[in-house]
Amino acid sequence: MYTKKELQDIIASAFQTANFHFDPSSLYDPIKYMMDLGGKRLRPLLTLMSCDMFGGKITEALAPAMGLELFHNFTLLHDDIMDQAPLRRGRETVFKKWNTNSAILSGDTLFVMAYELVTKTTPSLLPQVLDLFNDTARKVCEGQQYDMDYEFRGDVSITDYILMIRLKTAVLISCSLKLGAIIAQASDKEANLIYAFGENLGLAFQLQDDYLDVFGEEDKFGKEIGNDIVTNKKTYLYLKAFELAGGRSLEFLTTHFREKTIPVKERVRTITEIYRELKVDVLTRSLIGEYFSKAMEIIDQINILPERKQILLEIAGQMVNRES
Repeated sequence: MYTKKELQDIIASAFQTANFHFDPSSLYDPIKYMMDLGGKRLRPLLTLMSCDMFGGKITEALAPAMGLELFHNFTLLHDDIMDQAPLRRGRETVFKKWNTNSAILSGDTLFVMAYELVTKTTPSLLPQVLDLFNDTARKVCEGQQYDMDYEFRGDVSITDYILMIRLKTAVLISCSLKLGAIIAQASDKEANLIYAFGENLGLAFQLQDDYLDVFGEEDKFGKEIGNDIVTNKKTYLYLKAFELAGGRSLEFLTTHFREKTIPVKERVRTITEIYRELKVDVLTRSLIGEYFSKAMEIIDQINILPERKQILLEIAGQMVNRES
C-alpha cells in the first residue's frame, strides 16, 4: 500500500513533467497557467488511492487520473467565467488575466487533452472507462446548467439544490473513485459501492465549500469570501435562511440580496450576521456530517481489510473538515 504522501508525490511529478508548451502560445499559455495554480489535485489522488486499495497497479491508473484533473480544471475555468469570479486559488482567474474568449477556447482544448489522457488505459477496460467518463462529463454539465437556471428561479428547493451539487460536484468525485476500482479490476459490486461512497462524500465536500465561502478565511480559502452572497447563489445556506427567516430577518435578507446599490461589503456582512442568527452555519455543518456518515456506512460494506481502507478514510475526513 502506498502512503498519501507517496501518491501525492507521484501525481506532482507527473504534472511537473507534463508538457503544456505548444503553439499557438496564446491558446496553451492559459492552460499552463491554470495547471500551474496546482490546487489539491484531489481527484487523481482518489483514483490512485482507490486503485491501490483494490490491489491494482497505480501506474495503469496514472494517465486516466491526470485526465480527470484536467477535466476538473476545464470545468473550473469555464465556471469562473459564468460566476465572474476574480480569484482562483488565490490568483487571477484565466478570463481576468487574458479575456473571456481566450478562457473559453483554452478550456475547450483542456477538455480534449483530458479525454486523451483518460483513454490511455488497458484496452480491455476502455469501454467501461469511457462509459463512466462520458456519463460523468454529461452530468457535470447538467449540474452547471441547473446552477445557472437556479439564478433566475424563485422556487428553488433544498432538494433541487442537492440534485444540482450531486451532478456538478459529487459525481466527479464518485467517478474518480470508481475509475480506480475499474482499473484495479474490482468487482461490479465493489465499484458501485465506492461510487456511492464518493457521491455522499462529494455532497459533504461541496456543502463544506459553500460553508467556507461565507464562514471561511480568505487567505486560507483562496477565493473571495462572500462571493456566493454577492452573486445571489442559491446555496443550501441561502435556501435554509429563507426557509427559517421571518419578520426583520426576512426583510433584511430580501433587501440585501435584491438591492444592488448596497455596498458589497455591507451586503456580505449583514447577510452573514443573519445566517449566524438563524444558525444556518450550525445546520450546514450538521448536514455535512449526515452525508459523511452515510459515506462511512457505505464503505463499511466493502469487504476488504480495514487497513486497506485507512488512507482513503483519512483523506475523506480531511475533505469535509478543510479550511481551503
